[in-house]
Amino acid sequence: MSNLTDQQKGSLMAFVAVMFITPDSLFIRLSNIDTWGLVFYRGLIPFITVFIGMLLIYRLNFFKLLFTSGYHGIIYIVTFSITNITFVVSIQNTNVANTLLMIATAPMLSAILSAFFLKEPPDKKTLISIIVTFLSVIYIFFDSLKVGNFYGDILGFITALGLAIGAVTIRSAKSKNLVPAAVVGKLLVATFAIIFVESFVLLKKDIIIVPLMCILCVAIPFVLVTIAPRFIPAAEVNLFFLLETIIGPIWVWLVIKEQPSIETLQGGVIIITTIAIHSFLKLKKS
Repeated sequence: MSNLTDQQKGSLMAFVAVMFITPDSLFIRLSNIDTWGLVFYRGLIPFITVFIGMLLIYRLNFFKLLFTSGYHGIIYIVTFSITNITFVVSIQNTNVANTLLMIATAPMLSAILSAFFLKEPPDKKTLISIIVTFLSVIYIFFDSLKVGNFYGDILGFITALGLAIGAVTIRSAKSKNLVPAAVVGKLLVATFAIIFVESFVLLKKDIIIVPLMCILCVAIPFVLVTIAPRFIPAAEVNLFFLLETIIGPIWVWLVIKEQPSIETLQGGVIIITTIAIHSFLKLKKS
């Protein structure tokens, strides 16, 4: 890693993280545990896993890193906790494709937030992409109103907003390590979920699916996604989530045959095409 440029480091971390995340939606669908039980384990298991790893690497410096993260750490703990909850509840209340398409708007949301808070105003191409993307989201929302998926879609959009805020927060605090804040966020998720959990018992295939999901699709990616924006722009990190938007629904379709609506497919094609073209033009310019 020491021989790589910042661009290469950030891009590699973001790519690996998203590839681990792609089967996450499928695992959520395959699990039989209640929603809040799933949220609890997705908080507790990654917390224990990463906390032990951080203590082995940083020892007591872990707490120093946590307390010196300041208000950036607090913001990240809050947004990280919220997105971890809204993502699971969204998947449980709408099509997987809808949730992931909402999350695909995170790069554009990052661009808007960066303009306000980091004084990095979007160029004309980005503004056009933002407008097209949000018109497509509104189109999908109207379809969801008809079929009763609106609640899940709204939570998916809140997840995207949380991801954008988190990425911009990390970008604005490049000198700080916010992984300890993310660890605390996981503990907060588990603590909050305890209030609503109906049963903590894992039965049959959940004994394998839940721990596997929590380590491969949650623990490893959240460390990489937390570090990546220190090396590349927040919007660029979120662009890698386009891979999840494409691959995630394919996993679900192949295994459990869940098909998105025509309106979701139409809106999704426009969103993905718009962001892909925008990314290509930005890379070509750089």
